[in-house]
Amino acid sequence: MNIFHDSHSAVYRCPTGAAPCGSTITLRLLTQGVRAATLRVWCGDRESFFNMTAVGSDIFSHELKLPDKPCLLWYYFLAEGEDGTRMYYGNNGDQLGGQGEMRTHEPASWQVTVYDGAFETPEWMRNGVMMQIMVDRFHSSGNRDREKLPEGSFFHRTWDEDPVLVINDRIGDYSANDFFGGDLKGVEQKLDDLKAMGITVLYFNPIFKAHSNHKYDTGDYRQIDPTFGTEEDFKRLCAEAEKRGIRVVLDGVFSHTGADSRYFNLYGTYGTGGAYNDRNSRYASWYQFNHWPDDYQSWWGFKTLPNVDKDNKDFRRFIIEDEDSVVKHWLNAGASGWRLDVADELPMDFIASLRAHEKSLDPDNALIGEVWEDPSNKISYGKMRCYCLGDTLDATMNYPLREAVLLFMTGRLDAVTFVRRLESQRENLPKPFFYSQMNLLGSHDRPRALSVLADVGDMQPDRLLRKAIHLNDEDYARGRRRLIAAWRMICALPGMPCVYYGDDAGMVGMSDPFCRGTYPWGHEDRTIKKAFAEIIAKRMASPALRTGTLTLKPVGSDVVMIFREIADDRDAFGKPAEDELRVLAVNRACESRWVEFAGKAVEVKGESAQWLH
Repeated sequence: MNIFHDSHSAVYRCPTGAAPCGSTITLRLLTQGVRAATLRVWCGDRESFFNMTAVGSDIFSHELKLPDKPCLLWYYFLAEGEDGTRMYYGNNGDQLGGQGEMRTHEPASWQVTVYDGAFETPEWMRNGVMMQIMVDRFHSSGNRDREKLPEGSFFHRTWDEDPVLVINDRIGDYSANDFFGGDLKGVEQKLDDLKAMGITVLYFNPIFKAHSNHKYDTGDYRQIDPTFGTEEDFKRLCAEAEKRGIRVVLDGVFSHTGADSRYFNLYGTYGTGGAYNDRNSRYASWYQFNHWPDDYQSWWGFKTLPNVDKDNKDFRRFIIEDEDSVVKHWLNAGASGWRLDVADELPMDFIASLRAHEKSLDPDNALIGEVWEDPSNKISYGKMRCYCLGDTLDATMNYPLREAVLLFMTGRLDAVTFVRRLESQRENLPKPFFYSQMNLLGSHDRPRALSVLADVGDMQPDRLLRKAIHLNDEDYARGRRRLIAAWRMICALPGMPCVYYGDDAGMVGMSDPFCRGTYPWGHEDRTIKKAFAEIIAKRMASPALRTGTLTLKPVGSDVVMIFREIADDRDAFGKPAEDELRVLAVNRACESRWVEFAGKAVEVKGESAQWLH
């Protein structure tokens, strides 16, 4: 008995990928020596079995009507051989979809993401290029005022010093109390440079008042941090950015606040009120006290980050629902969307409500989530969460793509497996979501991409050892070659490419705080700077690279070919566009490799990504 099904092929699953509610997909099974086949389907808490129809001597087929409401649907096959033997056929061991495996016991299932057919994401996401900016580390307007620093903090003497790592045993983390003086006016002064580079979206790490330099310990959601500027500075920045075709996305930290906040007020910074000091405070019900005031639930045990009860009605009104809620206030001030910190810590109905209120102001407002795994089937606290059904997020930070690209370029993932990982994303994510993903190589939570690609050893050493890791000239040159190739790959794929500030200038560094250095104005790596701008310009000039269809082809272990195409005057969304084909060949090997293209052999140089013509 032989059985075959490939979920990535329209021959066996038509159409492939995620599908709208109420639509129909055709599932086919190629067999040999099989007299009967059954399709087993699981959706929610309901299991169904369907007898498949024999088509000729070796094909079994079934047209499956999908549920009318968004959900995840799972399927595999059962087959009965001509000799009476019963076998299962399901998803493969890595559960990345595609070709299945025959088993004698119940197998893993293939996934169908059944999403709301009305789901749309802002077109500017798939057509744009983002830069992530930590304001303190990007550019200073020169207005450094020590009186505006939080107590116990300090300014570095010079812009080009390294971030400081001092472990604070009291808080169980490093102090994050060193500042460089970057501010919103400083960002505004660099808008023309950002526009010239091709940037169309700025994503800011938190900019609201907080004690730390990273600002993930919010002190006041309604106030710009004094070291960054004022609300008027923010409004002016957004207005000036808009004149240049640049949008602004803010970081929403709604899972927890800072202990040193207007709401909790552990240290009395905000007077005598706050949940820690007053049981009758408005904010007392926002937090979860085991024994008031010192025993309370906090984010991952960090007592400086008390958790908020996201189901608390008053908190939801304050953040989302009120006419001048936090979310609405800053959108009305000029922002075009939010990135949700630790989205897995937020209830799904909280995210859905935030989406509804955000979109009520403008459907073009974006909602991006920090989700580190597949956003279609993330297991969080024992429950599966699907963020891409059309009722919560528009996109997530695409850490799975980052991992695949960096592993491929450093020789830890072969071309076939790389393609399978990307095909799994395309299969599981609805097209609007897939084409809006925040495709990144670096972030504030990971070592600098160039350092990773230089491949000099452990990327997550003990914190106290991170500063001691340096790249020699040979290591740096290797990292630079690979970084340019990796960025070209990112810009050739569907999604919204995102450059972490300074990656475009050759910044290096291990995990935080050393991946959070200052932008090296006047000392940029000109080779990388020029390459990044040229790659972005290529993407922005090519509709196929933004909204064309995608075909991936592995060539041996070392080469991936990326085909982006607009055919029959329609792009991947069915919108009018001129026919166009763009082909990128990425070779991660040190030596040249040869590929077949347009009927001839083409050399692809080592550690490079080349456009084929």
